[in-house]
Amino acid sequence: MSSIPDAQPARPWRTEDGPEPEVWTWPRTDRSALEVMAGGRWRHVQVLARRTGTTALIDLHGDTTIRILAYQWPQPGLRVARRGNSQPSRSVGKD
Repeated sequence: MSSIPDAQPARPWRTEDGPEPEVWTWPRTDRSALEVMAGGRWRHVQVLARRTGTTALIDLHGDTTIRILAYQWPQPGLRVARRGNSQPSRSVGKD
């Protein structure tokens, strides 16, 4: 069991937080990846998008389900696993 705490998901954006965050995505073929501490073990996950305010939206694969969660970066339960070579784009789904 790791001494690193599980990564804590960020709460959803709310109107009282100010302007709605911009979302940046990467091509499906060149996504960055993170390792997320969840359930006491590191899980390899793809980064689907990045929102302004340093939040990563990631595809977290559980044992039988796929969940999309947002995490505030940085925190001890997150670490870079792979950096994509492509630049992010505001054109969602146009890759």
